[in-house]
Amino acid sequence: MCDIILASPTAKFGQPEINLGTIPGGGGSQRLAHIIGKSRTMELVLTGRMITAEEASAWGIVSRVVKEGEGEGVKEAIAVGKDIASKSQISVQAGKEVVNAAYELTLAEGLRFERRIFHGLFATKDQKEGMGAFAQKRKPNFVNE
Repeated sequence: MCDIILASPTAKFGQPEINLGTIPGGGGSQRLAHIIGKSRTMELVLTGRMITAEEASAWGIVSRVVKEGEGEGVKEAIAVGKDIASKSQISVQAGKEVVNAAYELTLAEGLRFERRIFHGLFATKDQKEGMGAFAQKRKPNFVNE
């Protein structure tokens, strides 16, 4: 599963495998049920119906729908990537870990894991730089340590 999904306004989403006499493989039905719930997943898996980008956005399948036009999805993806790249690499990695853990752990386990990672980041130079920059109202200069 992608971390961030940007969709063109003309994109279509679905689980059309039923039309081929099979079902979604590779965990598609399981992941989708966690995102959109049982009823919507059943509808898509059992009918093969395709949904629009707007519907996928409303259901939480995609992060957002980008502007219409050739190359707009790529432009926006690059902008998102640049924004993420400007952050502390240690914090980005930690953020990915804690969000991914939410799909593998119980809520109580996930909260404990998040707390450990959160507290651990206070030992990094980047956390000190980020907090110092915030207090001084300037842009942080992360060193990824």
